[in-house]
Amino acid sequence: MAATFPIVNLEKLNGEERAATMNIINDACENWGFFEIVNHGISTELLDTVEKMTKGHYKKCMEGRFKEMVASKGLDAVQKEINDQDWESTFFLRHLPESNISEIPDLEEEYREVMRKFAKELEKLAENLLDIFCENLGLEKGYLKKAFYGAKGPTFGTKVSNYPPCPKPDLIKGLRAHTDAGGVILLFQDDKVSGLQLLKDDKWIDVPPMHHSIVINLGDQLEVITNGRYKSVMHRVIAQTDGTRMSIASFYNPGSDAVIYPAPQLVNKEEEKNNVYPKFVFEDYMKLYTTVKFQAKEPRFEAMKAMEDNSVNSGPIATA
Repeated sequence: MAATFPIVNLEKLNGEERAATMNIINDACENWGFFEIVNHGISTELLDTVEKMTKGHYKKCMEGRFKEMVASKGLDAVQKEINDQDWESTFFLRHLPESNISEIPDLEEEYREVMRKFAKELEKLAENLLDIFCENLGLEKGYLKKAFYGAKGPTFGTKVSNYPPCPKPDLIKGLRAHTDAGGVILLFQDDKVSGLQLLKDDKWIDVPPMHHSIVINLGDQLEVITNGRYKSVMHRVIAQTDGTRMSIASFYNPGSDAVIYPAPQLVNKEEEKNNVYPKFVFEDYMKLYTTVKFQAKEPRFEAMKAMEDNSVNSGPIATA
């Protein structure tokens, strides 16, 4: 029987089921790269408001533009599979190191305020999760947050997406398969329209839509820092023929100048000689990632490793 998608009740960390709950999280990080959390401490009122305003903003400001784009590219009449385009309507918000929410056009003031508040809650949740991971990995509390820190703290931003009904979901993906480049990703997704899938044991598995849950997945940086104990996993969005799916994905990532490398406590002596995972500056990784996002992650690690090996001859990477 296929293993069921891991769902974690975070409230249980405060009681006698703490150890069992920590185990579920650890297993999810090692074997799934994904899990879904309920009772995460973000109020259902705030989540409902975020959803209502995001869907309202899409209807008012984004839907028309999306239809124009589809018409101009002839996407509604495609006959063969499209590999260079996603069926999604998106905009991006930056929260850290400094917010750009006040500069984004077309957002009503109330919506800006709600998204600021939501980002604060998600930031707290991300940092809480990083400490849970530290405990599971046997790292000192705060290790992962510090690893992400850089000179100005972490980078944190949100991609707000809507996936409108698609006439040819077999030919156009909502979002093509990829792993996420960054740290920990917190997703508030539509609880009625599904579409998110992850790759496990060579099979695509649905991430179940659940009311008021937050889906967590791990990015490439956590795979590197944990020396492969935790994995970033390929995932994609399948467009649906009816219903618009809302997806609000927030990315708690290292600062651009943070130096990323496997935690020494997680590298044994044998591996040290031929370590798989490189040491690099996060910004350099992102530059590479943007050009090869929809390809396998392993060549990215190899390319960073080659850069690292070259830099060994010209002195160590600065860790300031």
